[in-house]
Amino acid sequence: MELKGKKVLVVGLGKSGLAAALFLRRRGAQVTVSDLRSAAALSKEIPSLLEAGIAVEAGGHGLLTFRRQDLIVVSPGVPLLTPELVQVRHLGLPVIGELELAARFLKGDVLAITGSNGKTTTTTLCGEIFSASGLKTLIGGNIGVPVIEMVDQSAAGTWSVLEVSSFQLETTESFHPRVAIILNITPDHLDRHGTFENYVAMKEKIFANQTGEDYLILNGDDPVAQRAASRAKSQVFWFSRSKIVRRGTLLMNGMVMFRASEQASLMPVLPLADIPLKGQHNVENVLAAVCAACLAEIPAEVIARTVASFHAVEHRLEFVAAIRGVDYYNDSKATNVDATAKAIASFPGNIRLILGGKDKNSDYTQLHALLKERVKVVYTIGSAAEKIEGQIGRVTKVVSVGTLAAAVDRAATEAVAGDVVLLAPACSSFDQFENYEHRGRVFKQAVMARQGAGVWQNA
Repeated sequence: MELKGKKVLVVGLGKSGLAAALFLRRRGAQVTVSDLRSAAALSKEIPSLLEAGIAVEAGGHGLLTFRRQDLIVVSPGVPLLTPELVQVRHLGLPVIGELELAARFLKGDVLAITGSNGKTTTTTLCGEIFSASGLKTLIGGNIGVPVIEMVDQSAAGTWSVLEVSSFQLETTESFHPRVAIILNITPDHLDRHGTFENYVAMKEKIFANQTGEDYLILNGDDPVAQRAASRAKSQVFWFSRSKIVRRGTLLMNGMVMFRASEQASLMPVLPLADIPLKGQHNVENVLAAVCAACLAEIPAEVIARTVASFHAVEHRLEFVAAIRGVDYYNDSKATNVDATAKAIASFPGNIRLILGGKDKNSDYTQLHALLKERVKVVYTIGSAAEKIEGQIGRVTKVVSVGTLAAAVDRAATEAVAGDVVLLAPACSSFDQFENYEHRGRVFKQAVMARQGAGVWQNA
């Protein structure tokens, strides 16, 4: 893809947008960036852009700016239904995302992981296993490093292990992972994609360009993910906690096993008891990672050793503290109902649950059975509180507290030994926080303040 002299517009100046703009400029493109935020709000980013010779349009999108381009690169957080994007797409101007841009330059093999939940844990674990095996491994995507920043480090023989979201996949055309994983598909981001069917279609774009030489790993226990198999041209492998799969990873006699084909014998990889992560959903994440590692021909002993030493990723069912017999867990990354259900299911009961934030057109009634069975009280926060209370108030005690700090204070005051205070909000964070990481840090800060240990570092 030739960029020199091309006029390219980058829409949205988040982490990936900034990285894309600088990448394009380094390759000789005439780059403009456009963001709805004001120049004051972009004061940290603008100096480096101007120094690189990149034009900046702040405080809104100008239609003429969009029309004067050879290529438009959209950041994941910018909906394709943005009016200016709708108009230029009708005019036939090419519109791609940062992931697609990077995919056209990335060298080596790609392992791409998507799903409604578990992406970050599985991506991180895969990255650690591949690195431990001695393979040159890059890790990024929807976590940490934007894919475009990985391009210059990639080479033949490199494995790029990528977490990819539905927002990123929406703007792909030629993205072609050697190995793709769909962990699960449950309703999420319906405020962006409109319908569950649209959301599923975005997830399935992860294997759209795969061929018979590639691998697609699917969750044999997830009915929506299962249906993707009939549309795949790649070799389908499975992971399952409950079934004997034809090929892939499974549980048998307390062991994680891998089978390369229906005719192949089962290969033991590691004892189930050696998985250090809490929750059955994390067993699924490990099974998926083990399957990918086996397909990359990584030795079982390397896989087993890496899994056994793996620690929970921050903000994913992360143990924070035990205070007077009460355990505090931070699952701020539980930004949808299914993730919250999995978090609740990880504990036998006595849960004091913090729910709320910015609603994503979610159905909280799906939590009814778990709330009845395992939750003592729900503390609601944020703009979704009223909707949540209306949908679950008949099945569990609900206390409206407004803010996360107030929720921690109320829960800590009322909890008794044996209780679990769990932040698993089932909502996005953008009503009160910068992102889910910020929300998780505030939760940990509030917990540690209750313990008298001062402020949590880097909060």
